[in-house]
Amino acid sequence: MPDIVTTFRERVLAEGKNLGNGILKIDSFLNHQLDPQLMMLAGEFFAQKFGEARVDRILSAEVSGIAPAMATGFKMGVPVVYARKTKPVTMFGPIFLETAPSHTKGIEVNLMVAAEFMQANQRILIIDDFLASGKTLLSLVRMVREAECELVGIGCVVEKTFEEGREKLSKYGVPIETIVKIDSMEDGQIILADV
Repeated sequence: MPDIVTTFRERVLAEGKNLGNGILKIDSFLNHQLDPQLMMLAGEFFAQKFGEARVDRILSAEVSGIAPAMATGFKMGVPVVYARKTKPVTMFGPIFLETAPSHTKGIEVNLMVAAEFMQANQRILIIDDFLASGKTLLSLVRMVREAECELVGIGCVVEKTFEEGREKLSKYGVPIETIVKIDSMEDGQIILADV
């Protein structure tokens, strides 16, 4: 496991850009351009961490959570559903709808999943790109609960510990795993937590 963590830490430090206001740009491998090999390592990390959780389905959010979620689903052999931000004409029938603030867009966005892909009594693992304030993840958790499914864990590629999202999610009593933890982004720096 340390090799995966080390690889991600090195990439965040080498390619990450602190844009201020707690915004980390890692567009070169996750949030715009994707590094497929790195995403498969993320899938391996989460599959190892949650391998005993008997996951039925992985839930993520459009757009940047899809790649690590898909890699995890591939490694675990389970389907992945992602919450859409706009409703396509192909989505009809009952849906689960939540709203969440977008840190990078500065607006509230809708998150929608067709009920046919979140049937009751499934064991759901949430995988996303960032754990920061926890607000998007809390929206996904509410969706899981509304669908009468069981949340079995939350995994994110990068955690910004200083935004305290983990504390908000801890009340659900499920494991929360992240690959890279950032303790501070003050003064234009990116300070990683000790491994």
